[in-house]
Amino acid sequence: MIHAAPLDNVMRALADPTRRAMFERIVHSDEITVSELTRGSGVTQGAVSQHLKTLRLAGLVAERPEGRKVHYRADPRGLAPLADWMSHYAGFWPERLADLSALLEEMTDEPDAAHPTNP
Repeated sequence: MIHAAPLDNVMRALADPTRRAMFERIVHSDEITVSELTRGSGVTQGAVSQHLKTLRLAGLVAERPEGRKVHYRADPRGLAPLADWMSHYAGFWPERLADLSALLEEMTDEPDAAHPTNP
């Protein structure tokens, strides 16, 4: 069963392009700090911290404090609500695309009704 709140949190967190790019950087790093995420991003450290908070509350990242720094890493379990939701549609799209393909094939086999030929 899919719980709406976790799914909504994950979708909302990943809907923002800046946050999604930040998540991608975290995914491709073992661990990364706020200052490392801020460097070269064009986003202020305060904004990075807010984005990280949203990702953390959605369960997409975990943090590990070390002295004055906090290291962030991706938490793959956070994507589970999204993966579960998508799995419900796994059979939907292939069937619909097959129907569309068959329809398009039928349309190419039929004479063009919109442009009848004159005898």
